[in-house]
Amino acid sequence: MSAAANTAMEINFDGLIGPTHNYAGLSLGNLASARNAGAPARPKAAALQGLRKMRLLLSLGVPQGIFLPHERPHLATLHAWGFRGSPEAMIAEAYAADPALLTNVSAASSMWAANAATVSPSADTADGRVHFTAANLASNLHRSLEGDFTARQLATIFSDPAHFAVHEPLPGGVHMGDEGAANHGRLGAQHGAPGIELFVYGENPSGSFPARQRRRASEAVARLHRLSPERTVFLQQSNAAIEAGAFHNDVVSVTNEHVLFAHEQAFEDRDGAYAALRAAFPGLMVVEAPASEVSLADAVGSYLFNSQLVSLPGRAGEMALILPAETQETASTRAYLDRLLASGGPIAETHVVEVRESMRNGGGPACLRLRVAVTQDEAAAIDPRFLMDEARLTALEAWVEAYYPETLALEGLADPILHRTALEALDTLTTLLDVGPIYDFQR
Repeated sequence: MSAAANTAMEINFDGLIGPTHNYAGLSLGNLASARNAGAPARPKAAALQGLRKMRLLLSLGVPQGIFLPHERPHLATLHAWGFRGSPEAMIAEAYAADPALLTNVSAASSMWAANAATVSPSADTADGRVHFTAANLASNLHRSLEGDFTARQLATIFSDPAHFAVHEPLPGGVHMGDEGAANHGRLGAQHGAPGIELFVYGENPSGSFPARQRRRASEAVARLHRLSPERTVFLQQSNAAIEAGAFHNDVVSVTNEHVLFAHEQAFEDRDGAYAALRAAFPGLMVVEAPASEVSLADAVGSYLFNSQLVSLPGRAGEMALILPAETQETASTRAYLDRLLASGGPIAETHVVEVRESMRNGGGPACLRLRVAVTQDEAAAIDPRFLMDEARLTALEAWVEAYYPETLALEGLADPILHRTALEALDTLTTLLDVGPIYDFQR
């Protein structure tokens, strides 16, 4: 094994939860989002919960980065829809004309960084660079507004062309719908060793809920990233899982190094899926939760598989699951996890985090982060302003306490004070992190 493979690391880039975090129920097929639609949200608590999760990862020795919240409400979109005047006038007019328009441009959904992009490490790509493709998120209006700013952030954080290649969101709308790393996984002996890349797509033409990831989109990303066809696997997500509320595959499976942790009903052709993965990567270890122990309903309700599965630095072969508290409140998942830890497999420990504000909108610990595997040289080329340590997390917590509302109901989105405070918060954030004028309103 090369020295690069031994010294590679995985950095989790979390989406910093923004001050307009709310429950508008905008995402068809996301059961938690629908169930909590219209309820008051707690933006301050949401952001602090996310920061505490980042602190836990740092305490385990796992490097941590952040993506900044997107500018919300997105006034440029309101302007493109024909609203005119001052920001306050545009917001008021949009709310009076069609409140749904305002809720869509006010969504804080960029917090779920697993949908920000698809990432291929340099060990897998033909040109030996880390490739990123910002997701177009075309299946939902509120999320389709994210791609351009996501690409801008990626190009800022990973700006060195010797090490990184950042691709714009795929054109083609829903016909090339791409939801990023939430439908992508990687299997390899080490983070820095050559591996295989797993792309999961959906086909659910007669179902109640849409399949969001198109196979053509995944194939386009694989071409852009210059992946070897022999080391790229495309699998269909189970229609049963989609109908149960697994709108992304990371709700029913997660990979890390040589391990696939999955629900028995994650893939449409379970046996064929495992055979294809083993043919491409003989070292595969499947850790599967049987449906007889954990139903799809319980898997989706608890977000067992939307846990972060991370390698523990300095503990060869040992991994940890970063679990939402809901897994401990669901009898079947709690019992399964007890058995899993007792089995002596690669998952050596679990850590429970409270991310209930995100969970109520359908996003668990894994939704909140984008995984970026890099060598030491590549890590040194990352913009350090976006990398976290204890001091920066403490400063961000104080920033949240100063600017975020305690609660936010949907009608509060029309309050001009919220808009002014949100912009002030983002302006202060760029000063705090010394990232310069990255937002449209600063330019």
